[in-house]
Amino acid sequence: MAQESSFAASSETHTPTPTKSVDQLKQIAAQVRRDIVRMVHAVNSGHPGGSLGCADLLVALYFKVMKHHPEPFDMNGVGQDLFFLSNGHISPVFYSVLARSGYFPVGELATFRKLNSRLQGHPATHEHLPGIRVASGSLGQGLSVAIGAAQAKKLNNDDRTVFVLMGDGELEEGQIWEAAMYAPHHKVDNLIAFVDRNGQQIDGPTEKIGGLGDLRAKFEAFNWRVLETDGNNLEKLLPTIEEAQSLLGQGQPIMVLMDTQMGFGVDYMMGTHKWHGTAPNDEQLEKALQQLMVEEAGDY
Repeated sequence: MAQESSFAASSETHTPTPTKSVDQLKQIAAQVRRDIVRMVHAVNSGHPGGSLGCADLLVALYFKVMKHHPEPFDMNGVGQDLFFLSNGHISPVFYSVLARSGYFPVGELATFRKLNSRLQGHPATHEHLPGIRVASGSLGQGLSVAIGAAQAKKLNNDDRTVFVLMGDGELEEGQIWEAAMYAPHHKVDNLIAFVDRNGQQIDGPTEKIGGLGDLRAKFEAFNWRVLETDGNNLEKLLPTIEEAQSLLGQGQPIMVLMDTQMGFGVDYMMGTHKWHGTAPNDEQLEKALQQLMVEEAGDY
């Protein structure tokens, strides 16, 4: 087992440092991507494509943006920012970021998708894994959950923010649009939602499968404040998140349409739906790891 790097927290409480540099965040994201390909390779199962594409967002949130307390884990998250993963099939990136920000030991990533593991293919509360507040993977439900959590914070005079991530293919679910109608009507303005707009879903390009059309115009028609950014460029992503935070409390929920590439960081996985749910073989894993170099490797 390789020695863990300085950002591979396993037992210490991690409160994100606002001064963490972009370069440091990039190193963490590279390590998270190493975790992702190793996890799915070990069990020949899982969803590497979307996980790799969303690594930058989750690293930005958990290591810089969010106020959160891994230990002791509080299911209600009182006084903390909350994150909900709606497209739960990209659990590898979620588990890696949770482990490396201190919610559970990094070494537990080696149990991914194994029998009796707390790290099942889709996150679930049944396993009592710290950091998981709702089961996800049945697509279309996360936005509704996040809205409910945001309203609960308002009722409890808790001024923290709720974040939620959805996939673009997931927007074909009708419940998303019921929630999209509900949130602006009830002025849920302590909510920042992200759509991973990678243009791919399990059966192919979203344009061919569901035809999402002009997402900005659609959400604006529902009275959301809409921002757009490059989800694989931290120099652009971080300022967009800051702008979204500046718009909170103004009577509207915030939607960030985040352009990413599925499989980002591994050249042969990028931009194709073929790696939505396919694990790399031994040779492909080695090639991926060669492309995901970090200054101080902290592989579990």
